[in-house]
Amino acid sequence: MEMINLTINGQNVTAPAGSTILEAARKNGIYIPTLCYDEAVEVYGACGLCVVEAEGVPKLLRSCSAKISEGMVINTESERVVKSRKIAMELLMSAHDGDCIAPCQLACPANTDCQGYVGLIANGKFEDALKLIKNTNPLPASIGRVCPHPCEKACRRGKVEEPINIAQLKFFAADLDLKGEKYLPACAKATGKKVAIVGGGPAGLTAAYYLRTLGHEVTVFDMMDKMGGMLRYGIPQYRLPKELLDSEIALIEKLGVRLVNNVKFGKDITLDMLKSVNDAVILAPGAWKSSPMRVKGEDINGVYGGIDFLRSVIQGNPVPIGEKVAVCGGGNTAMDACRTAVRLGAKEVYVIYRRTEKEMPAEEIEIKESKEEGVIYKFLTNPVEIHEENGKVCGMTLQLMELGEPDASGRRKPVAIDGRTEYLSLDSVIMAIGQKLDPTDFSVVELTDRGTILADEDDFKTNIDGVFAIGDATNKGASIAIAAIGEADRCVKSVDAYLKGEELDFTPKYISKRDDERIDVSGKETKPRVVADVLDADVRKNNFDEVSLGLTVEQAKKEAERCLECGCREYFKCKLLQVAQRYDIHPERFAGEMPQKYTRDENAFIERNTAKCILCGLCVRSCKEVMDISAIGLLGRGFKTSVSPAFALPLDQTKCTNCGLCVKLCPTGALTEKSSLNKQVPLKEQYSIETVTVDGKACELLVSRYNGEVIRAVPNNDNARNCGLSREALMDLIKKD
Repeated sequence: MEMINLTINGQNVTAPAGSTILEAARKNGIYIPTLCYDEAVEVYGACGLCVVEAEGVPKLLRSCSAKISEGMVINTESERVVKSRKIAMELLMSAHDGDCIAPCQLACPANTDCQGYVGLIANGKFEDALKLIKNTNPLPASIGRVCPHPCEKACRRGKVEEPINIAQLKFFAADLDLKGEKYLPACAKATGKKVAIVGGGPAGLTAAYYLRTLGHEVTVFDMMDKMGGMLRYGIPQYRLPKELLDSEIALIEKLGVRLVNNVKFGKDITLDMLKSVNDAVILAPGAWKSSPMRVKGEDINGVYGGIDFLRSVIQGNPVPIGEKVAVCGGGNTAMDACRTAVRLGAKEVYVIYRRTEKEMPAEEIEIKESKEEGVIYKFLTNPVEIHEENGKVCGMTLQLMELGEPDASGRRKPVAIDGRTEYLSLDSVIMAIGQKLDPTDFSVVELTDRGTILADEDDFKTNIDGVFAIGDATNKGASIAIAAIGEADRCVKSVDAYLKGEELDFTPKYISKRDDERIDVSGKETKPRVVADVLDADVRKNNFDEVSLGLTVEQAKKEAERCLECGCREYFKCKLLQVAQRYDIHPERFAGEMPQKYTRDENAFIERNTAKCILCGLCVRSCKEVMDISAIGLLGRGFKTSVSPAFALPLDQTKCTNCGLCVKLCPTGALTEKSSLNKQVPLKEQYSIETVTVDGKACELLVSRYNGEVIRAVPNNDNARNCGLSREALMDLIKKD
């Protein structure tokens, strides 16, 4: 065989004469992107991504068709080539209408694969669902109960009727696990590296869990008598039973993480001490100081910070609140405080909020359940002064407000109404307007103007080498627990790279997103949201028993089945996305009217979504050249061209045998095996194996039927392949039988 010598990217290589540049490159392990090429079909050159630059040739060559020649010098990644590929990708992606990742997952600060575990629950694969959740969240039973679930706010099912009950599905799977054998991930071989973590809240525990699975030795130090941080000391028992939190923390300890309590940073341990015996340190102390309201009289006896009040109750030493209590604030901490006050026996509990109920950041269910328990809301009011009598709180003057113009957050700003005030007789006041880090012991690292630890938002490094910081104590301050967990998960990757002496690339990866405004869900059947039962208000307000009774197996499966499966099932193997993420592309500059529209169900096994199609032609060519069927073709002209059966007929009304070749070759997810919530239906299941006799030999055939009629007969053994009869003749034999 004659061999040709050439140079590709400065590398001297050889390839058989007659080879294309693409074949020569692949033979020598050199990557050239292409989306329309496959060895099974003739060269087409539709995508324009395989272009290369050849020395002495003025134009770019399509490597899938250009032949090699002796001494040829090729550059597959020159500036000119990359520019051409970027434009080609931008043009392709500008007409590609699909979600790489479901909006629920994108909205989750921890990037939890919500669609994935919801689909697994729908199919009864509860253990697999739990394992998938724990890829990004080691505390799902706890977080599922307390998370304000931004995933649900992004859920497209809400365009049909109501979002999927993602949070309750999460703790459903986690509760099943805790009642069973309890899943523990495998840990990598010991690395010999040690990491110290300051703070045993959700951020610190998450970092410890994932660092341990990577083989590092981890010790968590916490100032409280038990681990859990705000999950333990800031969330009431009726929302998060501490026995359940203990079970999840016990699993982290069982993994090999060392937990050390009653150790105060800056007093019992110092940063220098930790650095001297560890290879890295993560600061995750949380935000334990209640924010002041700067209201006259807030230092009077009987005025408490929201977090301080909740912690006193959880530790078994509740502060005295009397019979008349006002809670100032509109977030979930305010909800926890007012509902806890009810359970402590207060006769009148008020929530003071300067905006309307519509603007409250608290969860709607918390507001609803608190009202059922007797909490009284004073909307459009703001504390002016707290009054005292005999050295303690006796009342509060409230300024009446009205809504003005929107503020920086987009909410209408409350404005005082001149001369309008109201007086409330009270025994105590709880300020639940926020919390922050007490920076006293953390001045050893650089702090922000807000008094929080300054940490890089990509790699979480502080100004001290080997010291990282995450969670409520950093940068913008306190947020929701799942945000702290998400930071911890990303920080672990950064710490691991630091321990290995590696650098991470923080360049955002390109993904395709659909325009919500253009999505039509009018044809979807409405199904009511399934919500777990709760204790009756008259019962629950007198104790700290968990309010939610959780979902049953039947309820969980029924609710999970409502998922619309927005994210692409081909995400992890999508060739289009792999190429798109190699280049810094901006398809929006070519944005225009999308020429393709989603194709509704028309086949039991193959799902066609022409909105994702890039017209590479692989499906059309493979159906014609390999299978000799031509069930589909290119329909229309110009920008309105689409892949479709003749006359736009349903696929079931063609000679399609559902062989799956088009699905296998599709680079975009425009053709996929039909599934129901991740339950894949193998294409071959539609075939029956039937036998005919030719010249005394048993010939096995894979037979496909439509409405009882034979539409395809494919040889399934050597007798059938070598019998000398055409496929049409074999089909006739089957029909006669």
